[in-house]
Amino acid sequence: MIVRIPPGPRYLALGIPRLLAPSILAALAKHTIELYLDRPLWPGSPWIPALVCTLASPGYLFLRVQWRNWREWLGTWRSGAPMPPRVPLKRWGGLDFLFAKRDAEFPGEFVGSQTLQVGSTFNVRLLFNNRIVTTEPANIKAVLATEFPSFEKGDAFRRLAEPLLGSGVFAADGDMWKFHRQMTRPFFHRERITDFDLFDHHAENAIKRAKERLREGIPIDFQDMVSRFTMDAASSFLFGHDVRSLDAGLPYPGPHYTTTPIEVVTSSGASVETETASSDAFSLAFQTAQTVIGLRNRFGDAWPLGRDDFWGDRMTAPMKLVRAFLDPILRDGVRRAASDMDKERIEEDDGDSASLLDHLVRYTQDEQILRDQILNISVAGRDTTASLLTFAVYMLAEHPDILAKLRAEILGVVGTTERPTFENLRDMKYLRAVLNETLRLYSPVPFNQRTSLNPTLFQTSSGSPLYIPANTLVIFSTFAMHRRADLWGPDVLEFDPERFLDARLHKYVTANPFVFLPFSAGPRICLGQQFAYNKASLFLVRLLQSFSTLSLALDAQPPQSLPPPSWRDPKTDMLGWKRREKVRPRAHLTLYVMGGLWLRMGEAGGESGSEAEM
Repeated sequence: MIVRIPPGPRYLALGIPRLLAPSILAALAKHTIELYLDRPLWPGSPWIPALVCTLASPGYLFLRVQWRNWREWLGTWRSGAPMPPRVPLKRWGGLDFLFAKRDAEFPGEFVGSQTLQVGSTFNVRLLFNNRIVTTEPANIKAVLATEFPSFEKGDAFRRLAEPLLGSGVFAADGDMWKFHRQMTRPFFHRERITDFDLFDHHAENAIKRAKERLREGIPIDFQDMVSRFTMDAASSFLFGHDVRSLDAGLPYPGPHYTTTPIEVVTSSGASVETETASSDAFSLAFQTAQTVIGLRNRFGDAWPLGRDDFWGDRMTAPMKLVRAFLDPILRDGVRRAASDMDKERIEEDDGDSASLLDHLVRYTQDEQILRDQILNISVAGRDTTASLLTFAVYMLAEHPDILAKLRAEILGVVGTTERPTFENLRDMKYLRAVLNETLRLYSPVPFNQRTSLNPTLFQTSSGSPLYIPANTLVIFSTFAMHRRADLWGPDVLEFDPERFLDARLHKYVTANPFVFLPFSAGPRICLGQQFAYNKASLFLVRLLQSFSTLSLALDAQPPQSLPPPSWRDPKTDMLGWKRREKVRPRAHLTLYVMGGLWLRMGEAGGESGSEAEM
């Protein structure tokens, strides 16, 4: 039986010897010198060596910090550029920031407020380590594109994300990243991502489930429904195995639905080995694992010292469920490859395999590599699309005029029953504008990070240089950047798809493309960008062919998922972001609505395409 040491004690057991090493070495040096001299170093003053040995460790840490500070000063002197301005924190090492409660915080709120107060690039120094945060398009362009070789995901992120993402494409660097990227790229060719049969089947199933529930007079959790839709579509696309999560039925509103994902998985973790790894369990466990990574990221390598992780690893239970669900599918794919694929077809494969798994096993049959890549692509192929659809419908429910205009365009192109083609979707300019405006205000991946390999220069909004040392964590927030009035105009907080169709598009986006980055950019740009657009577009078309009205069912929202009263107070909402919200956006690796997005939807009354245009 393997005895697992809890994360906190293990971290201390490994860290304390390193922490005490200077004091131990000082004591050994004292003892060695006294043996050589054959006399005490401080006769009559035994407290002096005790004090020296005691202070050796904190003194060494102090000198390390001062050495790093001196090297940073030297870098600023040589470059002629200052470090980014430092955010003032109240307690030693920024402990007040690390342990501050985030329950009432809005995603990106801290970054947005500091951008206004300090500047678009600033330094949050935590535990004496620099964390450079930026919302400046020129700096994000440098990280993602123009200086791409000088930035990588970094060891710290890999250690943090390893339980979920392993060595997959989102966590890897260098040759491993190139291997995963090159292995996956051929699968996302145009013919595959424009084959709508798969998407349409699952979209129709989701809409059927919604109609059944709504006809009972009960609202639906739209976020749950589209998560199931993207889960079923992604599993068919990625695994060649439809998990049929929609067939499990949509949840009902009520107290049972207010438990957080972490609480659900933790409470079931004790008996996880005996449970059936259903698609629902997989989805919940997958979401929980992302939430844990998001919470740990604040602490970096010191996450085991957190209150919730010290005596137990919160990733253990959800990852058991993830593997229990996924591993049989992977083994089946490997068996299929071993039985009916000759090795010569590896060279012939051009991405025409039935699923991504069938495509990947032509390159490797290592289950760990396959699992890592499938989970990485699942984050992009499932969670980000579900986020996009959730917030798009949230905005449509809040803006009936935009809903009516979008629905008129859809019915004018494909009528009430016809399935759209790729060419149809390309002609629906307003539909694409609605999706882009949703991606602007509610970026599915609100934050990203890299580590600088070499000293480099960023710039302020005015163009002045800023010095960035080597081996520094750089965090960038597209969520906050997309809400900057100086980059998008005074109506930046208004949901207005027209900004992607009128003169504002050329004024703001065309003139500076890096102000809009929902799919990243540069060599690591999202492979599934068009895949996500197509899947989300088709679903919205099918949804609005079937339903003519959308409204929030706030009475069905779990109480804690409603915005707290403080969000309505201008004194605590300096940015003006929170007071507009009817629900609570939250973020782990991706953006989601806390407690789900509960809706009532009115079925369409059989309009014709010509009527929609009148």
